[in-house]
Amino acid sequence: MISLNRRQFLATSAAFAGLPVSAGAAGTAPATLIAQQSDVQLLPTNYSKTSLWCFDGRSPGPEIRVAQGGRVQRRLVNQFSQGTSTHWHGIRIDNAMDGVSGLTQDAVQPGGTFDYDFTVPDAGTYWYHAHNRSFEQVARGLYGALIVEEADPLDIDREEVLVLDDWLIDPATAQIKDDFGAPHDLSHAGRIGNLLTTNGTFNLGLSVRKNERLRLRLINAANARSFQLGLEGLDGWAVALDGMPLTTPVRVNGAIILAPAQRIDLIVDVVADVGGTAHILQFGREDTFSQVAFEVVEGGTTNRRNVPSALPPNDHRMVDLKEATTLSLSMEGGAMGRMRSASLGGELKPIGEIVDAGFFWSFNGRVDGIEGDPLARLERGQNVRLKMVNDTAFPHAMHLHGIHFHEIAEDDALGPLRDTTLLERGQTRDIAFVADNPGQWLLHCHMLSHAASGMMTKIVVG
Repeated sequence: MISLNRRQFLATSAAFAGLPVSAGAAGTAPATLIAQQSDVQLLPTNYSKTSLWCFDGRSPGPEIRVAQGGRVQRRLVNQFSQGTSTHWHGIRIDNAMDGVSGLTQDAVQPGGTFDYDFTVPDAGTYWYHAHNRSFEQVARGLYGALIVEEADPLDIDREEVLVLDDWLIDPATAQIKDDFGAPHDLSHAGRIGNLLTTNGTFNLGLSVRKNERLRLRLINAANARSFQLGLEGLDGWAVALDGMPLTTPVRVNGAIILAPAQRIDLIVDVVADVGGTAHILQFGREDTFSQVAFEVVEGGTTNRRNVPSALPPNDHRMVDLKEATTLSLSMEGGAMGRMRSASLGGELKPIGEIVDAGFFWSFNGRVDGIEGDPLARLERGQNVRLKMVNDTAFPHAMHLHGIHFHEIAEDDALGPLRDTTLLERGQTRDIAFVADNPGQWLLHCHMLSHAASGMMTKIVVG
């Protein structure tokens, strides 16, 4: 591990680092989104700059902000030496615009371009990221925030978009370790970094005022790390998960688990005193430290607001469990797993041949990914209940493209809408959705090394 004690850094500097510059409202944002290599001061200044793969020369890339129902138009320009594509994570999008190379489009080759043009039906916190060799390209920094604003402004003083990530850095060179596809990462917990950042900054600090009310949009862009977060000096409520509003704000008590690709919107009041510091805490295995520090300055008020109201709901068709078709997805394999064979290319092969081909995980006994038959072919508007069983020794963050789903409780109560759900080792979870968006939709683990080594399938709608 690189020795970066946030409390030491915060004690020696004001740490008022700026956020990434917003791309602005629809119509004022740049027409191009350039995927390029850039040298960025990711580590403290006593280290050299780190070569990242970025959109428009920074990581996170430019914040794209648009009104609900608005239109996003970007021309992806590939200045890399390998193909790339851009996925608009969490958007109920036209299938041709989903950005999955090999499924919804061909990878954009070096020097090539691709025009993305789509409307955004749902307000909320979303993000965009590379979806060709994503286990490498996302780990190198190729992602950014996509914010869809509600029609009416909230009763807040301001908002902050906070993109969390971890990076696997060689401290001797300050460069990202070039060991993508390492068998250990593929077969164990995935690629876990040794440097944690927020908005590309290792010690992000922001100034706030006493009793100021903030909307915090948190995005986990890490390849495999689940962030365990808490609030100190902040009184908060969760108001949305994965962009979709909760029916009632939920007070934050204890740890917030944010799995890879998940998002959470918080409304927080600053309750720390002037001259003090509030924090978003990160609970590590051996220590608790500040992920983001909020220095409380003069100019606040003695008055507290009431509990925040719920965000306006997005228009979404409710699933009918009584009419639902039941599907099953069994996750097998990985280190300490019980997988002894799996189907590859339509043939059952022993585990040795599966590993030699670069696969360590299977869905329903298959490692074909998007090349094989889909998990299901569904009629448009069909109600679906999908039972997922994690029969492995590691957690998996399962993401369904193009469609939001409910997590189902033991009493069949429908939980909040999400697009990514975390299954811990040995856990079983049912989700339910209406297959109302036609196309070929990827279903995969967002521990991206797992997706690259067998944990991908697709659902075909309509």
